[in-house]
Amino acid sequence: MAGVEAPAVGTPAGMRKINQRAVLDLLRRSGPATRPQVAKDTGLSKPTVSQALLALEAAGLARPTGQTSTGTGRSAVLYEADPTAGYVLGVDIGREHIRVAVADLGGAIVARRDERNTARSGAALVAAVGKIAASAVAEARLTADDIVVRVVGSPGVADPAKRCFRHAPNLPGWGRAGLIDDLEAALGPDLMVENDANLTAVGEGESGAAREASVFGCITIGTGVGMGMMVDGRVFRGATGAAGEIGYLPYGRTRAAEEPTTPPARGHLEEATAAQSVVRGARELGLGTAKSAREVFRLAREGDELAQQALAAEADRLAYTVASVAAVIDPELIVLGGGMGAAADLLLEPIDRALRAFTPLVPKVVQGELGEDAVLTGAISVGLRAAEGMVFERRVGAA
Repeated sequence: MAGVEAPAVGTPAGMRKINQRAVLDLLRRSGPATRPQVAKDTGLSKPTVSQALLALEAAGLARPTGQTSTGTGRSAVLYEADPTAGYVLGVDIGREHIRVAVADLGGAIVARRDERNTARSGAALVAAVGKIAASAVAEARLTADDIVVRVVGSPGVADPAKRCFRHAPNLPGWGRAGLIDDLEAALGPDLMVENDANLTAVGEGESGAAREASVFGCITIGTGVGMGMMVDGRVFRGATGAAGEIGYLPYGRTRAAEEPTTPPARGHLEEATAAQSVVRGARELGLGTAKSAREVFRLAREGDELAQQALAAEADRLAYTVASVAAVIDPELIVLGGGMGAAADLLLEPIDRALRAFTPLVPKVVQGELGEDAVLTGAISVGLRAAEGMVFERRVGAA
């Protein structure tokens, strides 16, 4: 609360707060436990644990969830962190789709909405996101006040000074100054914004294909191209947050040495490797019926030679991308996500073959496990970490 000082760490009130947080963190990490189990695992005395549990229960942060036998004929009460103490809103904004999920503090999804993105301006997209989010919150039978943290995943890099997204050419109007303020007005306070590829990397690292990896990159290819990098469990952002904007890597012949130009809104590598390049390549080979990358994938699986040639060319371009990344960050793993991840069964073998012809630095390349849920999974994960501390401070301070 504003104007109220937190108790000093060395005071009795401060120590009680520390003990309560230790007990709550244990319940969140390890699941339901009895008082003796909590005392053993935290190293706190049983009376201290009892006092902490009473305080957490009074604050709505912990609750009894049943009983267990001690093996001597007596039963003991099991306590758990109350997942209904707060909720997190995750939003995935893409050129083609808007996806929204509401999760409780236990990570359970209580509402989900997926809709096509038909907006053609920044203002229209903000309004659409706000409407879909409000619908999801209502579906969960919650109010805006129940949402502790909102996390938005979007293409581009958040600009904290201009309050907009840089390098998001596929979302018209997304670079307008003040746009993030408009998003906050539409979604509510305590808004966190993050690059969608970074959130994909968080999701794949915590509950997807990169669970065992310490240093990895998650390359997402759909309408655009991006990469999230994780180093020892943390997103690597670079000096201005643009680390991973691999769509701007140079690719092929450029005219920079011949005539002055302005930097393109879409980078050379993005032009060469994004989903539309698969369609363009298929048509250039003579597959005039190709209307989408997904259709090219289908035809290739059915044995169409032209579609297979188009995907072989795409695999070469992706191998170039992976080779460029491998020489800079030396990842142990590269996860292929986004719409192109759906064709990983067709691409992984030729990517590996081309990589070995390009470079001696050959990381393992795997298909993402989370599919279209990757950004939302990462958004919910980031939101939960923030919400846990915020809910504790609010409830304990108010108790």
